[in-house]
Amino acid sequence: MAVPETSKPSLEDLDPDFRGVGISPVPRQRFEQYSHAWRALRYRNFRLLFIGQGISLIGSWVTRVATSWLVYKLTHSALLLGWIGFTTAMPVFLLSPLAGVWVDKVHDKRRLTAITQVILALTSFALAGLALSRHVTIAEIFLLNTVKGVANAFDMPARQTFVTRTVDNREVLGNAIALNSSIVNIARLLGPSIAGAIMAFSSEGWCFLIDGISYIAVLWSLFAMHFTPGERVAQRPVSVVQQMRQGWTYVAGTVPFRNILTLFAILSLLGIPYTILMPIFASTVLHGGPQTLGLLLGAPGVGALLSGLSLALRKSSVGLVRSVALSSTLFGLALVAFGFSHQLYLSLILLFFVGFGMMQSMAASSTILQTLTDEDMRGRVMSYYIMAMTGMLPFGTLLAGWIAHRYTAAIAVIFSGFAVLLATAWFWSQYRTTQENAKSMMRNLGLLPSDRVSV
Repeated sequence: MAVPETSKPSLEDLDPDFRGVGISPVPRQRFEQYSHAWRALRYRNFRLLFIGQGISLIGSWVTRVATSWLVYKLTHSALLLGWIGFTTAMPVFLLSPLAGVWVDKVHDKRRLTAITQVILALTSFALAGLALSRHVTIAEIFLLNTVKGVANAFDMPARQTFVTRTVDNREVLGNAIALNSSIVNIARLLGPSIAGAIMAFSSEGWCFLIDGISYIAVLWSLFAMHFTPGERVAQRPVSVVQQMRQGWTYVAGTVPFRNILTLFAILSLLGIPYTILMPIFASTVLHGGPQTLGLLLGAPGVGALLSGLSLALRKSSVGLVRSVALSSTLFGLALVAFGFSHQLYLSLILLFFVGFGMMQSMAASSTILQTLTDEDMRGRVMSYYIMAMTGMLPFGTLLAGWIAHRYTAAIAVIFSGFAVLLATAWFWSQYRTTQENAKSMMRNLGLLPSDRVSV
């Protein structure tokens, strides 16, 4: 017997927040057809995190662009651009395993996240004061970026694990991560453009001040959330070293985790550091200024944003291992082509594909790790993910800066692209084993129907 049309759940039935918004019948049908793309936003806590973090991340990108431009303006040195990236990311590499243990032990992750956000805000205000007073020096920039790196070592795994609490549903987790990636890339799109406009008419100091103020939004969102008090799980007294060893054994012994983290450690070392060379491309290769730099950093953001939205449209995590391999291949090919480009419009098109491939692989990997990880290991697994993604950057930025200094920025980027392609070729060689193990883990968690053959 046919089911009456009126028995289908409406958008208002799925989420009372949409009642009374006056959506006409045809748009309503299309809206409901794709409503799975934003199902994580039905959770109030995730909505708050989505808004607050989005505003703060725009400010963070404004500061990132302003810092790289200020360093290059003061020194005209590709090598020092590499060193400034080193001082920001090196603490993440050194402290991430310890931070992962700490995050797993801390019951109130919201408080931990708030503390790290306050520290990051203070460093931005300090940079703003120094830059606006025109007394800023390279040494002070290095010191404050090191402080940021230490705070990020604890903030990043805490925020990654905090996302799981805002949705409290493993089946919706992939969508939450995809939407979270989308807001990261909206910030990556808007932040460089805002920074370029501010620096064109004023100075870098105002960029740092705006970033400091933007942290108020994420702090507000954290304290506006409501959580049901959870039970504190009694833990056996285990030393920090033993817990770090347990985390390493868990990651190294899980094939999908091991292969994905190895791939992205190589990509972060040899591929992603291309971003620190953008001031050189903007000024020397393309003969532009701050506005050109904003465009070069914004183009990957457009690609990354569309990449995040495409992941949000997925109804499950099936097929993500293949997505990691394909998107990493696209990342490498586009990066090589960008290195040969001397035309602004062509460079922007190629950077669009660089951003799409890079973010698709990053978000797909994060979704796989978050979905398959045991809850009591989540902090440690994500700390190794962050160590692979961010902790390898200091060595990569130094290498990219040295190659650009010794040869040219174009040669450095072409080298990076070929390195990404070699790493991806290795991952393709491990693809079948990675896929089969991920499929088995998803089936054990009840996330994969028995008739599914690929992950």
